Amino acid sequence: MNTQSKTRYGMVGGGEGAFIGAVHRMAAALDGEFALVCGAFSSDAERNGRSAAALGLDPVRAYATLDALLGGEAALPEDQRMEALAIVTPNHLHAPMAIAALDAGFHVLSEKPMALSLAEARAIDAAVARSGKLYGLAFTYSGYPLIEEARVRVARGDFGKIRLVQVEYSQGWLSRPIDQGGNKQAEWRTDPARAGLGGCLGDIGTHAFQLAEHVSGLAVESLSADLTTHVPGRRLDDDVAVLLRLEGGARGVLKASQIAAGDENGLCLRIHGEEGGLEWSQMEPNSLTLRWLDRPTEVIRAGGPGLDPSAMARLRTPAGHPEGYIEAFANLYRGFGRTLRAGASTPPPPGAADWFPGIRDGLRTMTFVEAVIENSAGEAKWTALADVPNDRPLSSAIEIPKG
Repeated sequence: MNTQSKTRYGMVGGGEGAFIGAVHRMAAALDGEFALVCGAFSSDAERNGRSAAALGLDPVRAYATLDALLGGEAALPEDQRMEALAIVTPNHLHAPMAIAALDAGFHVLSEKPMALSLAEARAIDAAVARSGKLYGLAFTYSGYPLIEEARVRVARGDFGKIRLVQVEYSQGWLSRPIDQGGNKQAEWRTDPARAGLGGCLGDIGTHAFQLAEHVSGLAVESLSADLTTHVPGRRLDDDVAVLLRLEGGARGVLKASQIAAGDENGLCLRIHGEEGGLEWSQMEPNSLTLRWLDRPTEVIRAGGPGLDPSAMARLRTPAGHPEGYIEAFANLYRGFGRTLRAGASTPPPPGAADWFPGIRDGLRTMTFVEAVIENSAGEAKWTALADVPNDRPLSSAIEIPKG
């Protein structure tokens, strides 16, 4: 693929020293279908310049602000300007930047969560509708090949009617008050003004929720939640437990924690139906375990025999050559880029080779966040997601129980 046929993209945030920006760039580069042409990587002018130089960009296209980037790129000839913007900033900038880029005529691929609140998420939805541009979200784990295999097996009824959905995302990196000791990644993630209404809830709870609905094919209808802050002085939750009621009568449990001392990145999904169930772990992503009432347990391997074509389409190497996080992320970029090239304004349906998370995933996860907060802070035993208001103002004064 020559340079002219690549999707030209810009990036806001993700400069020198940032984690997720580098991950986005690796994912975008993996299939050779994207070219980074510009960016506003940092509000610090020197860091911004160094970041652009390290990435080999023309200094003229290392912009000081998002406004300068959007204006500068719009002034370029159509065959040179960026086509899409990757947003890899802290959460409080996701919505205003996405809306500005969409209104300026650019496609957007944003880090999650979608916004600070459901009201902001709906404002992004409105901007997508009026612009006709494509919008995607980096719910990375849904890009794994065996997550697609799991989704297919549930959808075709291999396990019978689904009864149980269990998802856990367990980390330990915030077990100590590093957010109060200068760790920049921890600092903004526990600041209500920059992270939003939920801490652990917004950061990794949204991943767990999106994965559970995506693979099960069932919408969560109501929930009962408990948010806790265990580390003294922390302003947002660091531990989340939620009971779920899903459509069709299925029940579920979602557990997310960033104070599970010693845990690394323990995302695990289990789904059970009348005849059997499945289990997948992000730390061993190339295996999918199937368990049955009346026959031996099976372990399905990435690239091995029997995989659905939609799962095989997400693989790049033969069986026995492990693929992981970057490749899953790259599947989302590849789908986004090819959908953009096809001239479509919405993601293809789940199961399509080029599927990626979009507006629906964003709105669902933000509705989930606000329902959890409302239920945990209130006296109601259950909160229906359909009853969550969409105009809640951002507040840093939400009461979260201390552990």
